Amino acid sequence: MNFDTLPHITGELTYLAKMDEKPHTYAYDLPPGQPRTNMLPDIRTLPIYDMRPLGDAMSLDREGFQLIEAPTEARDLYDEDELRRVYYPEAEWLIAETTGANRVVVFDHTIRRRTLGVADRTPGIPRQPVTRIHGDYTELSGPQRVRDLMGAEAEELLKHRYAIVNLWRPIKGPLLDAPLALCHAGTIADGDLVAQDLIYRDRTGEIYALFYNEAHRWFYAPVMIRDEVLLLKCYDSMRDGRARFMPHTSFDDPTTPVEKPPRESIELRTLVFFPD
Repeated sequence: MNFDTLPHITGELTYLAKMDEKPHTYAYDLPPGQPRTNMLPDIRTLPIYDMRPLGDAMSLDREGFQLIEAPTEARDLYDEDELRRVYYPEAEWLIAETTGANRVVVFDHTIRRRTLGVADRTPGIPRQPVTRIHGDYTELSGPQRVRDLMGAEAEELLKHRYAIVNLWRPIKGPLLDAPLALCHAGTIADGDLVAQDLIYRDRTGEIYALFYNEAHRWFYAPVMIRDEVLLLKCYDSMRDGRARFMPHTSFDDPTTPVEKPPRESIELRTLVFFPD
């Protein structure tokens, strides 16, 4: 498909500037004067294509993302009990049905609510939309997540295909503020993804940052409603040419009104296991 024939807008996306040392970010406040990151931004103004015309042609195994109509029986997506009792099982069923997996395990969720002028991970404030391009897991941290969560089962599960898939939904719609931009996994070349340390007080995780490549093609779903979800493939153990990693970021849509409701969204993270 010639993606350049699709409708698109133009938006600013924040890549990682080329650097020699390994990028890192601290996930907690440091003493005054100590920088939280050594990363330098490489901001690019790029076309971001409307994925809606792709319809059912979208595939987690090709693009690395998929837009699905998926109403939920959960009434209050801020209610922790209802999330685990209603929303988690719905998501596990939907992802299994979409991917052909024989087992899906929701292992956490994050609610994001945009608060202007507040940094992400500010204590007492909901998480903010992430404004830098990133991939949630790497070659190292993907299998480590299985080991961390699946206990005695982990080593046997790691012998078979497994993936990490996020399910992302607006809590309120139509969503105009800070939509997601998703990079077509098939346009990422070797060397574009670079491992980044995410340093917590008690551990160090690893995610991907992304160097700019003019071949990248970016997509978004404009004006998402609460009855729609995006599935994001963040990791896949299979090395047969299918999508394995899919970088993404929030961005400002310049075609939306200046005065708009701040984004409220929920993302579930799931381990997805296959019989083969």
